[in-house]
Amino acid sequence: MTTLFDNIFDSYAYSYPHKHSYRSLAPLSLSALWKEEKKDALFLYVHLPFCEMRCGFCNLFTIANPKDDMVDVYLDALAREADTIREVVQPQHFGQMAVGGGTPTFLEIPQLEKLFGIIRKLGAQPELLPVSFEMSPKTITAEKAQFLFSQGVDRVSMGVQSFLETEQKSLGRPQKNREVFAALDLLKKQGFPTINVDLIYGAQGQTPDTWLYSIDAAIRYELDEIFIYPLYVRPLTGIAKSGNAPADNRFELYLAAKSMLLNAGYEQVSMRMFRKIKPDRPVRPLVYSCQEDGMIGLGAGARSYTRTVHYSSEYAVARHNIKSIIDQYSMKAAADFSQADYGIILPQEEQQRRFIIKSVLHNSGLDISRYRELYGSHPLTDYPQLQSLLDEGMAVTEGQLFHLTSRGIDYSDAIGPWLYSTPIRTLINNFALQ
Repeated sequence: MTTLFDNIFDSYAYSYPHKHSYRSLAPLSLSALWKEEKKDALFLYVHLPFCEMRCGFCNLFTIANPKDDMVDVYLDALAREADTIREVVQPQHFGQMAVGGGTPTFLEIPQLEKLFGIIRKLGAQPELLPVSFEMSPKTITAEKAQFLFSQGVDRVSMGVQSFLETEQKSLGRPQKNREVFAALDLLKKQGFPTINVDLIYGAQGQTPDTWLYSIDAAIRYELDEIFIYPLYVRPLTGIAKSGNAPADNRFELYLAAKSMLLNAGYEQVSMRMFRKIKPDRPVRPLVYSCQEDGMIGLGAGARSYTRTVHYSSEYAVARHNIKSIIDQYSMKAAADFSQADYGIILPQEEQQRRFIIKSVLHNSGLDISRYRELYGSHPLTDYPQLQSLLDEGMAVTEGQLFHLTSRGIDYSDAIGPWLYSTPIRTLINNFALQ
């Protein structure tokens, strides 16, 4: 057992800095913000904050069963935002794209057609890019799957969470397995190159046997990717309100799943991501680098970033606050999208820290020589904490590559926040969630 961390499951460092560190900014012109940025390998992210239901564990920026014409009005605003971005940012080329939420397949076919029209008008060509699209078993249909495939979507990701209906219910996600299996059959029949499912461990009453039942079901379906997420009970979520905190056997469950997946021919890419080893897998060339290239986010809740500024709309979890933010977004005129007024400015020290965190938590590791090129120093000199990982056997250095060992990957949820700066940690701790 490591002596570095008291809590294995501290938080999930999916981004740095976390959105809870964002605050109101004096309005910044996007034209000026992006003027000197490299714009030939951008990530395009489109956020659709709509679902057919809100799961008990969910703290994402989304609203269930929007009323009236909220989706259509939102898409109109998305078109205005994209037009403004095209004019003021002038993106040259997109290297990767994802559509998330929410549940993007909540949209009907005419709305999906409008969505891809907006994306193409911005300059993205989905058929030439790695494109990921999120969905749920209840909202995907044969017609939608065919349309997404025709548009160039090559990766589909579906939240299943468990293949046991009792566990689905305890997670606040009532769904029938017949819907899940029908959806998976549909996606496989359509021929998407990559099919991913998300599973959650730590549900109330979950045992190693019941958890491995779900892992085995995913393996037997020969899914290309399987993401396993530890259950975090977040403020204002359904599970938090119920007071039914699960027993914490999460590390035991994680290790059991890891062993089963590795033995079944999957490679571990990160603590959460396992990918089926297929030497002949067709892969579109990946030119985007999350450590170095920028992101353009469209929609309320979408995050954008340059090297020096990360920005978005405000963030909330409570339904009435989410609705208010979506309504404000939907009423914006085109010119209103030309400025950033909520986010965080990153000095060079935070840029360096971000480079390290985004590199270390992935199996590709930290490229020491590239770090030197960018910042003129050695990462272990700048961040002596990294030496502690080497001392604990949680990381190794091989040539110019610093990367976590298998054991180190197991502690990713502790390592990420452990590497946060004091100023960022203070901002996160003082964030008032609404």
